[in-house]
Amino acid sequence: MNKKLLCAALLGGISILQVAQAQEFDDRWYISADAGWNLQDNDRGTNNAPFGAIGFGKMINPNWSWEIQANYQNPHTERNQDLWWSQYGVSFDVRRHFIAEGRNWNPYVVAGLGWQRSEEEHDPSLFRVRYPCDSNEAPCQREDNHVAGKIGVGLQGDVGRVKIRTELAARLDADNDSVGAFYNDETPRDDGEDWFQDVLASVGVVIPLGPPPVAPVGPAPVPATCADKDDDGDGVNNCDDKCPGSVAGQAVGPDGCPVPLTIDLKGVNFDFDKSTLRPDAIAILDEAVSILQRYPQLRVEVAGH
Repeated sequence: MNKKLLCAALLGGISILQVAQAQEFDDRWYISADAGWNLQDNDRGTNNAPFGAIGFGKMINPNWSWEIQANYQNPHTERNQDLWWSQYGVSFDVRRHFIAEGRNWNPYVVAGLGWQRSEEEHDPSLFRVRYPCDSNEAPCQREDNHVAGKIGVGLQGDVGRVKIRTELAARLDADNDSVGAFYNDETPRDDGEDWFQDVLASVGVVIPLGPPPVAPVGPAPVPATCADKDDDGDGVNNCDDKCPGSVAGQAVGPDGCPVPLTIDLKGVNFDFDKSTLRPDAIAILDEAVSILQRYPQLRVEVAGH
C-alpha cells in the first residue's frame, strides 16, 4: 500500500475543514458502535476483512470529545486461507469537531493511541528458525502485543435520538514480528516490517445515555398583587386606595381620597419700596410652582395690592 499517498489524503482532508462558530453541545455520556472494512497493509500478507468496534465516551465541550474504543477483525492470510489470523485491541481516541450553528452534519478529525494484539497461525516448516514451534504438523501460533496509533477524518450528523458518523482513518500498527512480513512468493524473506499501515473505513452510531439536556429554567415570575397595582393612577396602590375612582393627577391623601389643597404664600415680600422680591420669597414661589405642575387640574386666582 502506498503509505505516502494515504497520509497525503488524510492531511488534505484535515486541511479543508473550516472552523465554525460553536453551538450548545450534548454533554451526556454515550456508547458507540462502528462497522466497516479493514484494508490491510499489503506487506503483512493478509486479506482485507470486515471489522467492528464499540466505544464509550463523552463530549467535554462543544468542539472536543474523547472515547475509549475496542476493535476486532479477523483477516485470513493470503497464502493459506485455513490459517487463523485475528487482531483486536483498544484505543483512546480524541476528536475535534467543527460544529456550525444550524448545520446537522459536521466534520471532525480524530487521533488515537492504544494497544493491539495479533494472534497468527503459521506453517512450522517455513518459519522454524525465527518462530520455534514444538509441532511438526499442526500450525504454530504467534501471539504478540504492540502499540498502535490512529489518525483520520470523519463526518457526524444528528438524526434524532442517535447520531450517525462515517470515518476514514489510518492505523499505524507496530507489529514488528509479523510472520506474513517474512513471507513472499513461497520463500521466507530476510527482513520484515517494523510497522504496518492499515486503512479503516467505517459507519457507526453514537447513542447518548440518559435524558436529553434541557435549558435552565429561571425563577418563576411572582404574581402581581394589589400592592403592585394603581388602577386610577393617583400614586396610591390598590391595597391602600380607599377611593379607587380618583382622577390621575388629583391631590389625594395617603388613603387615595381627594384632599383640599392649600398653597400658603405667606412670606412672599418685596424689598422695601421696590418691585424686587426678597430671596426667601423666591423659594416660596418656586415651591408653589412645583405644586401647580404636579396638579395641572388646579385652578388658582392670584391677587395682590
